[in-house]
Amino acid sequence: MNLLLALLEDMALASVPAVGFAMVFTVPRRVLVFCALGGAIGHGLRFLLMKAGVPVEWGTLAAAVTVSTFGILMARKLRAHPKVFTVASMIPMIPGVPLFTALLALQEMNHQGVTPELLAVALNNAVRASFIIGAIALGLAMPGLLVFRRKPIV
Repeated sequence: MNLLLALLEDMALASVPAVGFAMVFTVPRRVLVFCALGGAIGHGLRFLLMKAGVPVEWGTLAAAVTVSTFGILMARKLRAHPKVFTVASMIPMIPGVPLFTALLALQEMNHQGVTPELLAVALNNAVRASFIIGAIALGLAMPGLLVFRRKPIV
């Protein structure tokens, strides 16, 4: 029961930035619900996978593939571009905490000088954030390139 409540809370909180960024990108009002749904599905799936012990990078890749597939299907149904749904839905998965931690470590190195501990914190978080961003980009592109192609591969 605790996991279900945590999942619902995570999904509800993830839908807020998805809708916010969709509004910033002037997405039509009729598809805002689907942007929120995509953000909630993606972040919720990543949450469940992380609770199951999957690393955040692989969880992000699976969630990004799911959100991209959802966006393509919704785009076909609602006659809109898939990026309308997918870009705003990916925003909650941006690794803000690792990036901010890496930047704080870099700032501390600027003030105190380079220490091995600060360097390790900066590099670990920067590499983790890079892998998460790469997983988002790869997951966003994979369904369109592999499954929903207009022309056959060969």
